[in-house]
Amino acid sequence: MSKQVEIYDSTLRDGAQAEGISFSAEDKAVIAQRLDAMGIHYIEGGWPNPTNPKDLEFFERVRDCEFRNAKIVAFGSTCRVGNPPEDDPTLATLLRAGTEVVTLFGKSWTLHVTDVLRATLDENLQIIADSCAWLKENGREVIYDAEHFFDGYKADPEYALSTLQAAQAGGAEVIALCDTNGGAMPYEIQQIIAAVQGKLTVPLGIHTHNDAGMAVANSIVALEMGAAHVQGTINGYGERCGNANLCSVIPNIELKLGKTAIGAANLTKLMELSRFVSEIANVYHDHRQPYVGESAFAHKAGVHVDAMLKQPATYEHCNAEWVGNQRRFLLSEQSGGGAVAAKLDHLIPGLDKRHPTVQKLLQKIKQLEHEGYVFEAAEASFEILARRVLGSIRNPFKLIHYRTINRKTISGSEVEAIVKIEIDGQIYHTIGEGNGPVNALDLALRQALENVYPSLKDVRLEDYKVRVLSSAEGTAAKTRVLIESSDRQRVWNTVGVSENSIEASWIALVDSLTYKLLLDGVIAIN
Repeated sequence: MSKQVEIYDSTLRDGAQAEGISFSAEDKAVIAQRLDAMGIHYIEGGWPNPTNPKDLEFFERVRDCEFRNAKIVAFGSTCRVGNPPEDDPTLATLLRAGTEVVTLFGKSWTLHVTDVLRATLDENLQIIADSCAWLKENGREVIYDAEHFFDGYKADPEYALSTLQAAQAGGAEVIALCDTNGGAMPYEIQQIIAAVQGKLTVPLGIHTHNDAGMAVANSIVALEMGAAHVQGTINGYGERCGNANLCSVIPNIELKLGKTAIGAANLTKLMELSRFVSEIANVYHDHRQPYVGESAFAHKAGVHVDAMLKQPATYEHCNAEWVGNQRRFLLSEQSGGGAVAAKLDHLIPGLDKRHPTVQKLLQKIKQLEHEGYVFEAAEASFEILARRVLGSIRNPFKLIHYRTINRKTISGSEVEAIVKIEIDGQIYHTIGEGNGPVNALDLALRQALENVYPSLKDVRLEDYKVRVLSSAEGTAAKTRVLIESSDRQRVWNTVGVSENSIEASWIALVDSLTYKLLLDGVIAIN
């Protein structure tokens, strides 16, 4: 049995069917290049047809691109009943896409044949065989997706199997069994694949959806049973509850099954790819994803951290670095001295968790967390706090005062911020106008600081979140502000807490700019 598994990516077609995701043709071309660089074997570009100009443009864009590892795939249906393949517009458009590979889907479930196609069972078998044969005659590699196969097999095993045999007779080189409704259980996948094996001579593939939360499990079971081809999407994007998540399937193949998918070197770039696709899709990156989520190797409880520092295998099933992730120790009221010492290791290597500095910082963290701070979500603020306790940072400026002014006018509203600070004995008095008080404060503070610290021009505010911590106190409640910032190379998070939401924002904003200067080595004290 071969240990090589072919990875078939459907992010650009099935993934684009997810609610809230819409890729442009340019987006799709950029993602295809990254997938190719990762060693993906097949990239399904979409369904080229006259009513979908975006997919037609994609196939035009990639026609002259060089792909080192992947084959670009056009996706579409079998010909219609009554249409000879040579006269069928769907098959004609698939040929015009100019791809080396075409994936056809056809009906496996008698319910779909009679109620959706409105065809006889024999007519369905004929169009499957004829469509595959026509594409083969025109020089295409044909992958056949047996839509609704597992539901079809449960309804009528003999007929579902006959649809696969029709595709094989037509020349399909891989037959992917599809759990299109996403409701099959792993034991059903196992039983049905066992029944199919021996009835076909071509390799089997698997295509699962996640409606019952089993897409990855079902894919892995199929691969264990001997399937050599697996279909899915990056981050599990797809219609309804999504598809099998290749960011889980691929490392499970490489690290758990003892098989090869994209290779160990490419596997180390998996988290980067996951984040890249979520950015292009304009979807928040799921930090709780297995393997590639930011929380996948994050440890918070004091007992866990203490054990991890002694032996990483105690609470991690694989090395984070193997998939491009990293281990993180989160700081909160649940933390112990071990977590704090570990976070300070890059500043004071080998620091004992019982050291007075560690205990002082730990108590400070617990007090601030009690007041509403969350350092597990704002590690840049923790770094600044720790350096202040250690005396290894200087403040980049001294605040004299700030204020914000809201004016209601006939045409709308105006927001202005006035900031007065001191840097090395020099007073800077600046004014900023923004869309709101925080934006105005940001602009005014930057205006002053960028005269002395020009690298702050690279800082961008990526995300801004406000949370009321105690709704029972009404408008007097404390608010927590979390700010995510970047400088086009790195991303960091800061936090501020106050009864005054503007002050909470100011605290987080100052930490954000301070951390950038710390990264640049401008204000660190050795």
